[in-house]
Amino acid sequence: MHILLTNDDGYHASGIQTLYRTLRSQTKHDISIVAPEGQRSATGHSITLFHPLFLTEHDLDDNQKGYAVSGTPSDCVKIAIQGGLIPKPDLLISGINQGSNLGTDVFYSGTVSAAMEGVLLGIPSLAVSLASYEFLDFEPAAVYLAEHLNSLVQRHQQGLMNINFPGKPQSEWAGVKVTKLGKTIYDNVFEQRVNPHGRTYYWQCGNLLQDLETDTDLRAIQESFISITPMHSDLTDFKSLQTWKDFFDTSKGLSSNGV
Repeated sequence: MHILLTNDDGYHASGIQTLYRTLRSQTKHDISIVAPEGQRSATGHSITLFHPLFLTEHDLDDNQKGYAVSGTPSDCVKIAIQGGLIPKPDLLISGINQGSNLGTDVFYSGTVSAAMEGVLLGIPSLAVSLASYEFLDFEPAAVYLAEHLNSLVQRHQQGLMNINFPGKPQSEWAGVKVTKLGKTIYDNVFEQRVNPHGRTYYWQCGNLLQDLETDTDLRAIQESFISITPMHSDLTDFKSLQTWKDFFDTSKGLSSNGV
């Protein structure tokens, strides 16, 4: 199997480098890395249209090349596959990210967006995160992923799986839960400051409010479980689809052709 690794923390980030070394040492898969040259967190699914993309080559094992890209995580996936940097992979793994990607935060996440770009290009994808900014040991999550990768891939032939590991030693993990996305609600604060030149600016911060639902990814991480959430790219609201079709078909003042 050929696996493409990418992320939004940057090519040299500990998470992706630990995952690369672990997969190389514990599996027989071919591994490629195409990742942003620096920190690109919270870039969402943005792509670069009005600036050139620059690539920096890095040596990998077996005389292979890795690539650091000046653009976004989604740029990395696009140029890797559609730009012909590497053969089309059988699996894409985005991560391991420093910090969680839970609930509705996935809409902002460069990690999840890179994995979703893989899905849009027809590649089964995993978005993998370590749910802590203080706990910096990526090894347990990387080893767990390597040990269970074949089993995950056999059951995951399409779409995206968003995986979050507890940010604590493996001995404190409670197990695994398959979850739905929770609702990440923040008590946001925009702190107003003035720079040395007298110009006002704002710094956004806030605290995540507790999620009380029992079957969400947020609750699973709160309870020290590994959270696995199946996702797909179709945002259609199917519950409302037929209701709206019926409304436009039957309404006297509106018609289905938009006139």
